[in-house]
Amino acid sequence: MESVGSIIMYLIIALAIIVFSVLAVTTRKILRSATYLLFTLFATAGIYFMMDYQFLGAVQIAVYAGGIVVLVVFSILLTSKPGDKAEKLASKRRAIGLLAAFAMLGVSGYALLSRCGFFAQLPAMGDVTMDQIGDQLLGTGQGGMLLPFEAISVLLLACIIGGIVVARKR
Repeated sequence: MESVGSIIMYLIIALAIIVFSVLAVTTRKILRSATYLLFTLFATAGIYFMMDYQFLGAVQIAVYAGGIVVLVVFSILLTSKPGDKAEKLASKRRAIGLLAAFAMLGVSGYALLSRCGFFAQLPAMGDVTMDQIGDQLLGTGQGGMLLPFEAISVLLLACIIGGIVVARKR
């Protein structure tokens, strides 16, 4: 059984993830949004560390918090002035955005609840090793994620090149 302190720490980290995620998408200052994203990624690494996945926590900090956020900030500074604010959304766009957000909340909630045993009983998990996780994430067989991983790296490269092209036109 888990200790009360572990559950309290999980709730604090989960609350931090929720708060910083909402702040990242609702603030009108783009650099502040990138900072909130950084805090969200650090809190996610905290969840990994709590589950004793030190490798995934370290990768989360090094790759996402360290690399991706630096890339995002670099792109922001190349393409806009740091003090720029986003324009306010029209009420029609805001209503569509809220409708889409609630629809995704419903779909995500159903997916989470259906996998947590409320609607279906899941088989017990055995011991999963880091080799098995690595083989599944970067494998080329059934369910392997190597192709999406490479597609995302090409997409990030295209974003960097696009940011440089936009910045050079000024």
